[in-house]
Amino acid sequence: MRFNIHRSFFLPAVLLVGLATLSCSEKKAETAESEVIAEKTTEEKSDEKIILFFGNSLTAAYGIDPEDGFAGLTQQRIDSLDLNYRVINGGLSGETTAGGLSRLDWFLEDEPDIFVLELGGNDGLRGIKLTETKSNLLKIIDKVRSKFPNTKIILAGMQIPPNMGQEYATEFTEMYPAVAEEKDVTLIPFLLENVGGIPELNLPDGIHPTEEGHKIVFKTIWPYIKSQIN
Repeated sequence: MRFNIHRSFFLPAVLLVGLATLSCSEKKAETAESEVIAEKTTEEKSDEKIILFFGNSLTAAYGIDPEDGFAGLTQQRIDSLDLNYRVINGGLSGETTAGGLSRLDWFLEDEPDIFVLELGGNDGLRGIKLTETKSNLLKIIDKVRSKFPNTKIILAGMQIPPNMGQEYATEFTEMYPAVAEEKDVTLIPFLLENVGGIPELNLPDGIHPTEEGHKIVFKTIWPYIKSQIN
């Protein structure tokens, strides 16, 4: 399993233990062979392309095992298809778009082939000004593109209940297509399609999906990810 939470660091090591009776030349041969294998392993790992899920508690799979969340399920599907991709889970519970923008640089040390942006839900639940939320989403996309122009970006659309008023909720929903169009990125219209608001598919808090809910979310997002895989 190559699913990674926050960051992944590979420390390949191939050790060949020689017998005490080996001659000095045999030991040298073993050492050389070990170094070649280790170098080859490192090279193979570095060739893996990265899919970075960058979001909040939904991405982090709050309340369940992260491997059962939609990011973890994406890695499982990739492994089953023997694709050379590694998923990094950059989800942080409680994260807002402002917080995401401030911590983004740390996740851009390595180039992601696919960047899935899942933020804004907490902004909406807190009633943050939509102009601010939209600006942060645009800045996140700009920052990714500025550093890695070839990265394919997928924006996960969200919806919120009308706690802050129906007008706010409607404008919140419309914000995601507007951002996607302005920045020409792929849009998942609603990440929690067929999951949001369905009690049996969410934890008791009514916000975070259960394992079964995450399976449905994965089915929603996978076609968009698959279309971006080389």
